[in-house]
Amino acid sequence: MNTTFLKACRGEDVPYTPIWIMRQAGRYLPEYHEVRKMGTFLDLCKAPERAAEVTLQPVDIIGVDAAILFSDILVTCEAMGMPLDFQEKKGPILADPVRSQADVANLIVPDPEEKLGYVMETIRILRRELADKVPLIGFSGAPFTLSTYMIEGGSSKNFWNTKKMMYQAPEIYRALMDKITDCTLVYLQAQAAAGAQALQIFDSWAGALAPRDFEEFAIPYVRRIISELKKTTDVPIIYFANNGATLLETSKTSGADVLGLDWRINIDDAVARVGQDVSLQGNMDPIALLLPPEKLEKRIENVLEQAKTARGHIFNLGHGILPETPPEQAKLCVELVHKLSLRE
Repeated sequence: MNTTFLKACRGEDVPYTPIWIMRQAGRYLPEYHEVRKMGTFLDLCKAPERAAEVTLQPVDIIGVDAAILFSDILVTCEAMGMPLDFQEKKGPILADPVRSQADVANLIVPDPEEKLGYVMETIRILRRELADKVPLIGFSGAPFTLSTYMIEGGSSKNFWNTKKMMYQAPEIYRALMDKITDCTLVYLQAQAAAGAQALQIFDSWAGALAPRDFEEFAIPYVRRIISELKKTTDVPIIYFANNGATLLETSKTSGADVLGLDWRINIDDAVARVGQDVSLQGNMDPIALLLPPEKLEKRIENVLEQAKTARGHIFNLGHGILPETPPEQAKLCVELVHKLSLRE
């Protein structure tokens, strides 16, 4: 197996910089659309054989150094008792948003094998299929990000209801976050037990918080999850706070082995702020994949050069690859990262 990704997570010597791409199993690949025709997005998440198939596609097609489980962060919200639907051009909809202590009380902390067994089965299939290829990354949403969907009932521009609860009803917010945290912990423990070789925690909306609010209302729950995970598994843990350049020092206190970076900060600046005892992942602007080959090479070279001071570096985009991206550009990016970072 190609273990370059796992070694970089731990800050060990690698023959070249490994690369995987957030949302690499998805809509930019024609092969994904062929599988997607068989049902809804949620149907695909819940069909282990098909979810495994689309997870494997970018490994075989563009040559990445790690696979990431095909699923969605919101499946845990559904397992906790909230109706979940994905609507075209509207995104996720969670009916009956959480607004009261009674709403929180109605949520459960599910047994992950019972309520999310389809995820574990997908992982077990993938470990067999990836045995001589690359490692498998499992993932979840971070508690704050999940809470925003549960409180708002879907996506939001200003997180009015979430912040209103934080500021005006902190006891309800804390009760909700405790329950989400417990659910996320057992879910990630189950993924590791099923065979995930690394775990990423996506805090997609962390950047909506002021640093002081991030410290009070978000990161303590991530710390709790990672601290407990490290008692039961030794897989590398990645924490990605999107739009989180102002939150780096606090993000480091999460206890993660790797911090994911978006494109809003230079990697050498990030290294200066977090030091040498954590690896970094990122961080090219996803739309930079549209650059002509010679300019794309220069952009990748710049990221790699900045990352030389990091303990370990996994090349990635600063957020998910966009559906309009030509697959050949993603493949070229992988090839260039491997070529330009090859150690002599």
